[in-house]
Amino acid sequence: MKFVAVSLAALSLALATPVLAQTAPPVRYDLSFDNAAHHEARITVTYRDVGREPVRFQMSRSSPGRYAIHEFAKNVYSLTAVDGAGRPLTVQRTDPYGWTVPGHDGTVSVTYTLFGDRADGTYAQIDATHAHLNMPASLLWATGFDDRPVELTFRSPDPSWRIATQLAPTADPAVFTAPNLQYLMDSPTELSDHKVREWTVDDAGVARTIRIALHDPGTDEHADIFAERGRKVVDQLVAVFGDVPDFDYGTYTFIADYLPHVSGDGMEHRNSTILSGSRSLAEANYSQIGTFSHEFFHAWNVERIRPAELEPFDYTRANPTPSLWFAEGFTNYYGPLAIRRAGVSDVDAFLANVGGQFNAVLNSPARAYGSPQEMSLRAPFVDAAASIDPNNPNIFVSYYTWGAALALSLDLTLRDRFPGVTLDDYMRWMWRHHGVNEVPYTPDDLRTGLAAVTGDQAFADAFFADSIGRSELPDLAPLLARAGIVIQPRNAAAAWPGPARLQVTDATVRLAAATVPNTPLYVAGLENGDEIVALNDKAIDSQTDWDDALKALKPGDTVGIRFIQRGLERTAQLTLGTDPNMTLVRLETTGGQPTPEQLAFRTAWVGEESAQP
Repeated sequence: MKFVAVSLAALSLALATPVLAQTAPPVRYDLSFDNAAHHEARITVTYRDVGREPVRFQMSRSSPGRYAIHEFAKNVYSLTAVDGAGRPLTVQRTDPYGWTVPGHDGTVSVTYTLFGDRADGTYAQIDATHAHLNMPASLLWATGFDDRPVELTFRSPDPSWRIATQLAPTADPAVFTAPNLQYLMDSPTELSDHKVREWTVDDAGVARTIRIALHDPGTDEHADIFAERGRKVVDQLVAVFGDVPDFDYGTYTFIADYLPHVSGDGMEHRNSTILSGSRSLAEANYSQIGTFSHEFFHAWNVERIRPAELEPFDYTRANPTPSLWFAEGFTNYYGPLAIRRAGVSDVDAFLANVGGQFNAVLNSPARAYGSPQEMSLRAPFVDAAASIDPNNPNIFVSYYTWGAALALSLDLTLRDRFPGVTLDDYMRWMWRHHGVNEVPYTPDDLRTGLAAVTGDQAFADAFFADSIGRSELPDLAPLLARAGIVIQPRNAAAAWPGPARLQVTDATVRLAAATVPNTPLYVAGLENGDEIVALNDKAIDSQTDWDDALKALKPGDTVGIRFIQRGLERTAQLTLGTDPNMTLVRLETTGGQPTPEQLAFRTAWVGEESAQP
């Protein structure tokens, strides 16, 4: 990799600050971390020339890339305010989400303490190792001044800490700027002693810098291996669209935290992403490349090819869209596909990934309760949203998983039915018509794009009516056969009681998850939390007892099951079924021999098999 200095690029039209707003004084933030060991930051924000009306300050309740409500204001306290002369001001608190400051002289400075101890894509973590800041979880802002430019000064408590962010740098390495509130809130920032790896990609003669800011306990060699694999994946994702986004300020930054006290996540932003996890690169054998690939695909799909419902993003409420099956789900397909095409994984690993996702949708009872659009609109209830009361887990299947299954089936259908047309072509059409120009799309625009790429309006209409408006899935077997891939039962000979995750405490065996409609345990009347006492008159006191009892049976057998349900002992007849889960395998692993045509189809789809990690 070579390190190349790149001049700052002009902001895109979508981020340009209005002329009037540019003449207004910038909003200034000053962030210090003197009490980092106890997870506190002290932050001051100053607004000038705000007139004489009371100014309302508030914390966000949502965050880019998240679709649920998050109450960030709960971590703000010890808040005070002064005017331009430093005189103390009255602070009024009339609701949980904000503070109002009257009686000022046109300048208001608010200082507050922020507590943060969760490092992921949504929250903030401040400690002796780093300051990991998601801006909606960190920064107060005043309503009515969204278009004002912003200047931030970070006061590091440790001279070894550097700053990684998509904010615009200045001549002072501790000072950064943003054109407006929208860009500021979309700009996560990491202060730590991290390693930096960067390279450039060619964008029609313009060099765009890709940077990894890696906070990981490993060696330089570990960082080099990860960066080299990342470079290969980036090249494959660029190839999908045939274009590199015009990153604002010329750079895209992966902010990667892999530490024991960090939570696993990935969160996309306009010119950066958060990657986080509790295992180091070496401990995870570089499996973090999966999140790396997924999140970088979002630089096109979501950040620029953007659902209309997310533009502009409203930080005061949940931001739902019916198109997450495309925005997140198609991304979930392309993440592992790019890794395979890059030779960073093998074909079998890719098939296990996409096969597992298709299986999950095919066998999910949730398909009876809603379409991919319906599941997308449920995001505010499931996207890291916490409720005290339990919900029915059988009525939801993730839009990530469903969208990936749809992308797989649509990609193979296009390759089979329309010579020379692939899902890549569909993504390029969306990029040209809604990404480059950043014109937000509607669900109808997605259908229009599919019709344009295939030249078949009836096909596009049928796909969207059947698979997006309803819940139908195609027969995958003949589509996979074109690539010399076969579908096999996962365990056809075994007696199957349904999905049954057990929790064993001492000699007590309980179901640890809800049973699934139309599966044997569900039909027999068992539910989450029930204690299984005996199966076919054999006492069940351990996982081994359960497994051995099932091994003695076969699909179709009916046996007695005794269980305790909320204090009452019950008995029922349990009729064992056949595991409906399937696996996708290469024909040659079954003793068959794919034809040259099948191998050519496979190579065009997933890349050369000779390219291995």
